[in-house]
Amino acid sequence: MITFTGLKYNKVTDSLVIIPTYNEKENIEKIIRKVFSLSHAFDILIVDDGSPDGTATIIKNLQLNEFDGRLFIEERIGKLGLGTAYIHGFKWALSREHYHYIFEMDADFSHNPEDLLRLRQACVDGADMSIGSRYIKGVNVVNWPMSRVLMSYFASVYVRFITGINIQDATAGFVCFTRDVLRAIPLEKIKFVGYAFQIEMKFTAIKYGFKVVEVPIIFTDRTEGTSKMSTSIFKEAFFGVIQLKLGSIGKRYKRN
Repeated sequence: MITFTGLKYNKVTDSLVIIPTYNEKENIEKIIRKVFSLSHAFDILIVDDGSPDGTATIIKNLQLNEFDGRLFIEERIGKLGLGTAYIHGFKWALSREHYHYIFEMDADFSHNPEDLLRLRQACVDGADMSIGSRYIKGVNVVNWPMSRVLMSYFASVYVRFITGINIQDATAGFVCFTRDVLRAIPLEKIKFVGYAFQIEMKFTAIKYGFKVVEVPIIFTDRTEGTSKMSTSIFKEAFFGVIQLKLGSIGKRYKRN
């Protein structure tokens, strides 16, 4: 059973941004302030996996002194994985009925907070899920080495080939879900925790018949802090795609 802290919340906004963190003290205050400066009101939920660098302390000070009712934190013990952090955040959001648009976003400014407005508008205009896509209009990545650009780009080609879903940026982690999508997907059955998690969520949403659109963004690699990419995460994504496809054969995807 999941229990949630931070039960005081603001009922005004319909939008929640979920940001997983592990050792993001260089970025976290800046990203919070930037999101709160946008023209539409977004609440923020940070899911922190026991950062030893004091990330949680920074968040709680901001929560106490400036952003009570808009900024929330869920602290977990140990590095439990990106996917489980988002699942925790999704369930937290679904337990609060006023959130209709629920976002995934990184803490390191690789995702431009200004684009939250465009992702939200895509869903307001009829999408069930909108993806901040690096590859819908060419390759829009800044400060990545060519080897990583190619790995990411061809990973999406590989996903399309294996799964048959027509998503140009299958591993994208900048996403807006409508509440209906997260209610329909059986979150407890989502298997993967790394970048395969991002693929699985898109694949599953499409299988359930939801409308998924891609919104072009420019992705800029972090300038502060340390990347969480690892060989094990890449392997999970590579083999996970095959598991997704095989597991979907003969399966009925029926919304409740």
